[in-house]
Amino acid sequence: MSFQQRFKSFPALSRSEVPVRYCVLCALGATVLASGQACAGGMLAYEVGTADVGLASAGYGARAQDASTVFTNPAGMTRLQGTQALASGQLLWANTRYSIGTGTSPLLGNDNGGYAVGSGGWFPGGGAFFSYSVSPDLKLGFALAGNFGAPLKYDNDWAGRYYVQSTTMLGVSLLPSIAFKVNDRLSLGAGLNAMYGMYTNQVAINNVAPIFGDGRLKLDDRTWGWGANLGLLYEIDEGTRIGLTWNSQVNLDFKGPAKFSNLSPRVATALDSAGLLNSTIKVGIKVPQQVMASVFTQLDPQWALLGSVGWQQWSKFGAINIGVEDSSHPVSLTTDIPFKDTWHVATGAQYRLSEPWLLNFGVAYDSGFQPDGSTVSPLMPLNSAWRFGLGGQQQLSKTAVWGLAAEYIYGGTLKTDLQSSAPVALGGRGNLIGSYDNTGTLVMSVYGNWKF
Repeated sequence: MSFQQRFKSFPALSRSEVPVRYCVLCALGATVLASGQACAGGMLAYEVGTADVGLASAGYGARAQDASTVFTNPAGMTRLQGTQALASGQLLWANTRYSIGTGTSPLLGNDNGGYAVGSGGWFPGGGAFFSYSVSPDLKLGFALAGNFGAPLKYDNDWAGRYYVQSTTMLGVSLLPSIAFKVNDRLSLGAGLNAMYGMYTNQVAINNVAPIFGDGRLKLDDRTWGWGANLGLLYEIDEGTRIGLTWNSQVNLDFKGPAKFSNLSPRVATALDSAGLLNSTIKVGIKVPQQVMASVFTQLDPQWALLGSVGWQQWSKFGAINIGVEDSSHPVSLTTDIPFKDTWHVATGAQYRLSEPWLLNFGVAYDSGFQPDGSTVSPLMPLNSAWRFGLGGQQQLSKTAVWGLAAEYIYGGTLKTDLQSSAPVALGGRGNLIGSYDNTGTLVMSVYGNWKF
């Protein structure tokens, strides 16, 4: 039997069952394209350890080749045979280091803060996905994944300490879902997004008198937010399908007491006089709604092409920066940071190397969500980004697949230009001017999918 004949006879090669690799955080990246923090067009990641990492999110809502479709497009569950489960893990390393530039207030020092994202640049991720067949046309699913936000930690004495020392903004989603096959071509799906949000933010306070060192302000809270995911999958023919998805906005209303420590008597008196010393800080974060259209088409037994276009409403994100602009004359503990909507485009391919092996390739771009182009806040050192993915997966048996994927997210050079209303010597935050040079995140993932 020729190789081509053997290839056509292998079950995984049929147009409706080609295995795949899928890729955020975001990734940002999110991801997408996001981020020096692996997030999407802002802080939503496409990367949760699945095959889409190797595809750079191309075909995100149309691929529907494993249980991760519960997360990417619940309607895709109608393409899965029997009961399936997928477990994934990933490790990310982010090159996000600050370079202090000319114009930074000398009294802020020369500590660049180290690797801003994660612990020494490293942070983990992953997810778990499950699809259950009630009948061939009715599926139930559940997903557990964290694709919003990332940890950020600078050295306590770095030059930008009066703007931020550390912050963690994370969302972990629990997604019970359902899908129904309307007819041979159309499937519909829906899911509840129960997001558990975790937020901490710590910033130094300028005590003015060097003898006291720096004071500190911290906010810490946990809360739940709720949203909906809707999906549609339409199969034009045996080898071509289109996916449409909508994810609603999720409101995470963080609030808590302003926790001050090590304040000088003068600064404590000024904060108390302004009614801020024992105040409550409210941080209303809106995880943005997003819309995505995806396509998958099997050209021949070896090649398939995938693509995606999307939009995310970051203009309503609403994140605020905590801190004191002028500790001698404080008026507020928060500062608004404006954002803008983002768009996303991705293209990729799958290549059947041999009967058990499938290769994935992809490239994607996400526009920036911070409105001043290459100028960003040190609270979020990310903006627009390119993604480049590569992966491979092996069919171990009729019921098991495992795969590896890697992705590089390039965020370019990001500048800061923050001007203080008062000099450091008089209680101001100081001028912080510099850049994050050649930012990038390397994503490495491993996953397995099982049929029962």
